[in-house]
Amino acid sequence: MTDVTDDLQWRGLIQDSTDLDDLRKLLDTGQTTFYVGFDPTAPSLHVGHLVQVLTARRLQLAGHRPLLLVGGATGQIGDPKEGGERTLNTPETVAGWVEKIHDQLAPFVSYTGDNAATVVNNLDWTSEMSVIEFLRDVGKHFPVNRMLAREVVRARLESGISFTEFSYQLLQANDFFELHRRHGCALQFGGSDQWGNITAGVDYVRRRGEGPVQAFTTPLVTKADGTKFGKSEGGAIWLDPALTSPYAFYQFWLNADDRDVSRYVRYFSFRSHEEIVELEKATAERPAARLAQRALAEELTTLVHGEEETRQVIAASQALFGRGSLSELTPATLRSALGEAGLVRVDELPPVAVLLKEAGLVASLNEARRAITEGGAYVNNERVSDVEAVVSPDALLHGRFLVLRRGKRTFAGVELQR
Repeated sequence: MTDVTDDLQWRGLIQDSTDLDDLRKLLDTGQTTFYVGFDPTAPSLHVGHLVQVLTARRLQLAGHRPLLLVGGATGQIGDPKEGGERTLNTPETVAGWVEKIHDQLAPFVSYTGDNAATVVNNLDWTSEMSVIEFLRDVGKHFPVNRMLAREVVRARLESGISFTEFSYQLLQANDFFELHRRHGCALQFGGSDQWGNITAGVDYVRRRGEGPVQAFTTPLVTKADGTKFGKSEGGAIWLDPALTSPYAFYQFWLNADDRDVSRYVRYFSFRSHEEIVELEKATAERPAARLAQRALAEELTTLVHGEEETRQVIAASQALFGRGSLSELTPATLRSALGEAGLVRVDELPPVAVLLKEAGLVASLNEARRAITEGGAYVNNERVSDVEAVVSPDALLHGRFLVLRRGKRTFAGVELQR
């Protein structure tokens, strides 16, 4: 059995834990059934969930058995947040999201073998309980003073918190008990913001005369510039390609801050310790080459979207800057890449100078003409030298697209409306 505890610590993936010696003994002396939960509060997971998803993968690769809980019950309630009361989604909406997230987890774990992963839904046991059963069998074991001590609850006391959200901790704690009883689950982990809920579950299992069970949390991922991890100018970076294109997903990692990337590689990459140390050293010596960013972007895009999509987005990243063939890109990849850069739609093809202005690459027609005269304007990676040039329809990629570029690194797209 791989010494996974040392690996998790080396990568910085254990922030808080129950007794570390007991945790190590549990993980290093045999197969352990563990669980991690995901509440369906949106139709897709996002990159902020990847720490939990990939930690589950690490534990399974080390021989342990994952239970991936998708919260059909807790997703209807919502964990308290400091900003205020959540908007409750309908049971039908939550049920639809449960199915989407169930399918989305499939690439990350194996559902076959001696330690096959199982997806579970806490609605299966929560919906069976009456209110009286919940209050007597679960609520009886939760001292209110401890629940009030939870940081997010304290923060909400003045502004107000509903009994619905206040009770969330009981539901999550009961999940641990039910998974321990039904599947022999002995370990729960989650993000560090879940530590209060997780330890409540550990204590509840003990109060019900079961256990012992263990738990740990992973750190919340942050950005050096103070902005929220998993966000870009366009919003959240989703795992669903319909919400965030593979190209945008790849670019998110490629554009990681130099101050963050070493930490991200340790959190997210499955490279060995030796490979990571060597990559960190090479990146420090040649920061402009963005070696760690490129390695992480390729590894994670392949894991989430597959090898062919990754090949396409790498080809697009090169071709858009004149280092590859634009004609080899699929319409979907080309459109998503141009959409990220800025895509202007036209009903007819005006002169190139006009296109440069409409695409936002220059501020005026005079500036566009000057860029052309100085040799800094390109259409489909071909330099334009005539200030009055009009692009032939035959030059349209896939009969619809043009790639405009000013200089070496600034580009935008044109789509001809049909």
